[in-house]
Amino acid sequence: MTAPHQRIIAVRPGLDLEVREAGTSGSPVLVLHGGPGPSSISPLIDHLAPDRRVVAPTHPGWDATVRPGDLDCVPALAAAYLELLGHLGLNDVTVIGTSFGGWVATQTVLDDCEGRISRLVLMDAIGPVIPGQQITVPAGPPAPASQRGPSAQAMAAMRAYAGPAMADAGMLSRLSTVTCPVLVIWGADDTVVTPDFGRAYAAGFPHARFELVPGAGHLPIREKPETVFTHLDSFLTHRTSATGR
Repeated sequence: MTAPHQRIIAVRPGLDLEVREAGTSGSPVLVLHGGPGPSSISPLIDHLAPDRRVVAPTHPGWDATVRPGDLDCVPALAAAYLELLGHLGLNDVTVIGTSFGGWVATQTVLDDCEGRISRLVLMDAIGPVIPGQQITVPAGPPAPASQRGPSAQAMAAMRAYAGPAMADAGMLSRLSTVTCPVLVIWGADDTVVTPDFGRAYAAGFPHARFELVPGAGHLPIREKPETVFTHLDSFLTHRTSATGR
């Protein structure tokens, strides 16, 4: 295992991605962060790196990175990450996304025409419109850095990608086309997107498993990391068991 290092990858003219990489061998994992930014997924990178090659881009617009004008929606961001996988020559990829990153992860799998992605993991993800459910964005100003919430810049970037509805009305019906195994992990006390939202999300996939994390809210990777790692390791190690509900 190597310690995480950061570099700029020129995916195509006009698009440079800031990417953290860790690990040198094993199956590749693309990790996509949510609103709080790249630091929020550091425990996940550290956990995966001993056995896998981890690639964790910073969404353009977070942490003082530049968001090009043509990256103005989630499908455009997903296309950039598919280009990244192609640029790195990665196949048999597990994509893991938390919160907003889960939306991007799902979109990346839906648009993966070359079949590079073999597994999907969502953690308290947004994305589809779920009938009877809605996203509850915390009111008031963005949380200060000491509370590790999204910065004002991050919120602006997220809204540029997600739009005012913070959801894709056409996504839910497309989930049935995802053929790879899916693991959906959810904090039992999440008030941003409730466990019922998560259950409905998971039910849209043909081969998904839903796991509830007691005592965790919207960021179980921070709040109950060991429980998350138990579910994640079981899914990554035993592929065939992931097809159960």
